[in-house]
Amino acid sequence: MFPPVWYLGAMQVQRVSAEQTFALRQRVLRPHETVDELARPGDEDPDSGHFAALADGDVIGTASVRRESAPWAPEPPSWRLRGMATAEGRRSLGVGSAVLDAVIQHVRRHGGGRLWCNARLPAVPFYERAGFVTRGESWDDPTIGPHIAMERFVDSASATAPD
Repeated sequence: MFPPVWYLGAMQVQRVSAEQTFALRQRVLRPHETVDELARPGDEDPDSGHFAALADGDVIGTASVRRESAPWAPEPPSWRLRGMATAEGRRSLGVGSAVLDAVIQHVRRHGGGRLWCNARLPAVPFYERAGFVTRGESWDDPTIGPHIAMERFVDSASATAPD
């Protein structure tokens, strides 16, 4: 059911259940919420993808993606990236890039389209390196800080050369 595992040195990235991403997401992104509050509508949709980077059995990076239209572009196909987190002490080592690549490949295999997120401002350069561009003005979420919308387009697997 899940796609192949991606390997980067001693780390592997694989598709997991939404629940397997919650502990790291809560610790890094939403310490004001309980782990149980991290479940989102659409987590169990068959097209949704939840990915974890694992090292020595520990989740060190996460991201989730689901079909959801961007507020500025309601036409499908669109995918929303959420819960992108890398463990403290594991940043700038390629963990986030490997997880994001798994997300992009998931979107590609499921028909491609607009991939968008609400990025925290310190993460903007990371997303820009992955081909995302900003949309509109930044805003401050009083609970989790300043954000800006970002997007990139992902070709479908049929529109790209075989892997």
